Amino acid sequence: MTDPQVALLMLGLFIVFVFLGFPIAFTLMAMGIGFGYYAYYDEGRMWRAFDRLDETAGSWESFSLWVEGFFNNRIFDLFVNQTYTVMANEVLTAVPLFLFMGYIVERSNIVDKLFGTLNIASKNVPGSMGVAALVTCALFATATGIVGAVVTLMGLLALPQMLKARYNASFASGIICAGGTLGILIPPSIMLIVYAAASGVSIVRLYAAALLPGLTLVGLYLIYVVGRAILQPSVAPRPGPGEVPDVPFAKLIGMIITSFLPLAFLILAVLGSILFGLATPTEAASIGALGGILLAFLYRAMTWQRMRESVYLTVRTTAMVCWLFVGSYTFSAVFSYLGGEHVISEFVQSLSLEPWQFLILAQLIIFLLGWPLEWSEIIIIFVPIFLPLLAFFGIDPLFFGILVALNLQTSFLTPPMAMSAYYLKGIAPPEVKLTQIFAGVMPFLVCVIISMVLMYAYPQIVFYLPELFYGS
Repeated sequence: MTDPQVALLMLGLFIVFVFLGFPIAFTLMAMGIGFGYYAYYDEGRMWRAFDRLDETAGSWESFSLWVEGFFNNRIFDLFVNQTYTVMANEVLTAVPLFLFMGYIVERSNIVDKLFGTLNIASKNVPGSMGVAALVTCALFATATGIVGAVVTLMGLLALPQMLKARYNASFASGIICAGGTLGILIPPSIMLIVYAAASGVSIVRLYAAALLPGLTLVGLYLIYVVGRAILQPSVAPRPGPGEVPDVPFAKLIGMIITSFLPLAFLILAVLGSILFGLATPTEAASIGALGGILLAFLYRAMTWQRMRESVYLTVRTTAMVCWLFVGSYTFSAVFSYLGGEHVISEFVQSLSLEPWQFLILAQLIIFLLGWPLEWSEIIIIFVPIFLPLLAFFGIDPLFFGILVALNLQTSFLTPPMAMSAYYLKGIAPPEVKLTQIFAGVMPFLVCVIISMVLMYAYPQIVFYLPELFYGS
């Protein structure tokens, strides 16, 4: 076999192992080292130590030299260097800090107060409880960026109240599932940090670029929720007398100040300090983590147990991301050295695609990968395969990254592997069927596709804020 054929075999075996359920990070590292041993095999370099042997050498000395020669393959140098590169990456330093902020906010009892306040404030809006749930999801998802945490917490908090208010179970489930995924798009998004580290695009410009697309998607969700509540009132009945308390305006303002403003201020402080150049993403994440702790103390929700849980979950998730990067960097270096990247590049270029056709093909592949894989695995492993082709098609990596972030919303919402639906089903009342949840998310999938079409048709939605803040 030629080296490029070995590279394609390497990629094919990796996909097979993924579908067999092997741990992805360790599979990447094992395959990178295994195929790298073949790729970098140099008999003269590895076994030259035997030249020092003489006839009087014992078996132990021979064995020691054999071990030394075995590990004298350059793949081990590459693996160590890639590990150091990942651990020294300043962009990734922001990941544990944003994660910690999210886990602390999740445990600080802010969300239940926020949902209750928004429900009262929007009671005259059609589908008021759905609107309140969606806005709460958007804010909470922005603060945490952890899809499972948002869907689970909002499913425990909002779904029973919506069902009690006679909301259609499918409609209510779709709102929570769709709202919970917004955190991987709207800044400060951990997904965008990972994309920045994988692609070399400025995280600051990515955050600016993601803001309008994120708000556009939230707007489309709200239009759907309110529009369906108007056209089909039975799915979201207006609250009856006494179902939503009548709160004096002055008291309502006080509730908003104590529940909505603290979380909104924390998000705006973190995001604003990044966008206006007042702090690096890592420094802003530090501010956010400290702000999350202060909010937990202000709401009297901080306990030693919750702090321990937050630290443990932060370390576990960060370790997963870092080892994925180590495995991916090693795998991709060997894959490229064997010529696999060149083969794929030549094949795609030979198709004579227009830029828009390439974008659709790439997004379709990412959409399909979203069924068996997590977003982190797609960004770290597969997106770098497309990145070298962007220059050939004249596509800005910034624009591509925002389209990928939008596309990955669908990976959490598309049956049969819609993880948001499974998160919700795990804590939903028994009468809520999985098929109902699947049916509920389908209209929100349409909203995501519409938002992607809008990005294709009007790229300035992506480029306007980065150009306004930082120039073209």
